Amino acid sequence: MVSDQPDNPRIVSARPELTRALMEETGLDEEILATLVHRFYGKVRADDMLGPIFEERISDWGPHLERMVGFWSSVALMTGRYHGSPVPAHAVLPIGWAHFERWLALFGETAHEVCTAEGAHHVIIRAERIARSLNIAVENAARDAAAAPVLR
Repeated sequence: MVSDQPDNPRIVSARPELTRALMEETGLDEEILATLVHRFYGKVRADDMLGPIFEERISDWGPHLERMVGFWSSVALMTGRYHGSPVPAHAVLPIGWAHFERWLALFGETAHEVCTAEGAHHVIIRAERIARSLNIAVENAARDAAAAPVLR
């Protein structure tokens, strides 16, 4: 969030009125979301289960973290900042529901550390929906790969 005046924030959003209302309701803003993303991925990188999966695939964390801040800005504040396709990137990963559960545990822990109670609830609900959706994509990709004919 960029502020012209403390009581009159200028919202960088495709839907500024909606974003402003969400910010007021949840206590979230761009700065809090950036802190959430950076702290959360610090935990992910240090995690025995998740860290190796991310480290094998991400060599330059700066752009990834900025993309994730944009993603969470879009998800939590409806800003429209994120333009990407997370499903194809995740569908091919060697992961299962246990990985998503660990991801959710770290995310929830971090959200409660960084956000207001309302903000933590808001992002955690969305994270749970995202995890379920991505898990279905991973399961479908694995099933499709197993059913694919072997060409020799």
